[in-house]
Amino acid sequence: MKKEDLRIVFMGTPEFAVETLRALVENGYQVVAVVTQPDKPVGRHGSVLQASAVKQYALEHGLPVLQPVKMKGPEFVETLRSYRANLQVVVAFRMLPEVVWAMPALGTFNVHAALLPQYRGAAPINWAVINGETRTGVTTFFLDHDIDTGRIIMQKPFDIPDDADAEYVYDGLMHLGAQICLETLEAIVAADGHPETTAQDSVSDGSPISTAPKIFKETCQIDWSSSAKQVYDFVRGLSPVPGAWTTLVSADGQETVLKIYKARKTGQPSLGPGVISTDGKRLFISAADELLEVVELQLAGKKRMAARDFLNGQKQIETWRAKK
Repeated sequence: MKKEDLRIVFMGTPEFAVETLRALVENGYQVVAVVTQPDKPVGRHGSVLQASAVKQYALEHGLPVLQPVKMKGPEFVETLRSYRANLQVVVAFRMLPEVVWAMPALGTFNVHAALLPQYRGAAPINWAVINGETRTGVTTFFLDHDIDTGRIIMQKPFDIPDDADAEYVYDGLMHLGAQICLETLEAIVAADGHPETTAQDSVSDGSPISTAPKIFKETCQIDWSSSAKQVYDFVRGLSPVPGAWTTLVSADGQETVLKIYKARKTGQPSLGPGVISTDGKRLFISAADELLEVVELQLAGKKRMAARDFLNGQKQIETWRAKK
C-alpha cells in the first residue's frame, strides 16, 4: 500500500483536533471530508452561530465539511459513504455508531489523550492531573463496540510536572497526538492496512483502572476537607477550564462564588477546613492538613486576577469562610 492509496475522513471538533488535521494536510494525506459538530449558538441571546475550530480550519483549506445532528441518520450515512473513504481518523469527537466506525475497509482509529486502558472517557487530561499522575500520554486504537476499549496501535508517554496545569498537558498532548497520528498512518501503510495491534488487557499492569468521566459544574466544587495535595491537584487539573470553584461566606452570611486557577502548597499547618487567612499580601485557605496559598482567582462577575489584587479591594476577608 502507498500513502496515496489512503482516502481519509477526519472527525473532530475542538482546537485539540485541529493540530492533527493540520498534520494530515501538511504531510500530503488525502483528507476527502471532515466531520464535526453542528455550529453552536453563542452570545447573550444565542443568536450567533459559531463554527467549531475544526470546521474553521477545514473551510480555510477547502475541505468538505459534514455536520450531522444524528450520526445514525440515513442521509448522513449515505453522504459519508459517498466519499469512499477507506480509513477514518477521530480526535476529540463523539461516540460513533457501528454503522459509521465500521464503514471504511481499513477501519476507524482514534487518537486518545491518555495511556489506555487508563483514563477511558471524555476528560482524560483533567482527571490525570486531578489524580496527581506524573505521567500520561496518547494512544491510537481501532474503534470497536465499547468506548475506548479497542485494540491499541501505538502509545507515546508524556510527563506531567508537579506544577503543571491541565492547559500545559492539553498543549503537550495536542502536539504529541498529531505526531502519533502520523506515525500510526505510516504503520498502516507499511503493513498494507493491517498494523500490529495489542489488546488493552495485555498492556495493563494489573493496577486499578482510573476513568475519565465528563466534567460538570458540580464536579468542580472544591472540598476543603480533603488534603492540601488533593486540593492543589484538583485546582490545577481544572485550570483554566472549566475552573475549580468554592463558595465564600462572609460574616453576615452573604455568599460569593470564587474560582481558583492557581494555588501553592505552603507546608503550614491547617487552621481548619475552609478557614481563610492572610498576611496582608497573600491569601490562604486551609485544607484538612495544611494551608494552601491562593495565587490566581476570579470572583463571580469579575475578571481573573492575582490574589494580591483581590486583597487590595477586600476588607475583613479573614472573617469569611470557604464552604467545605
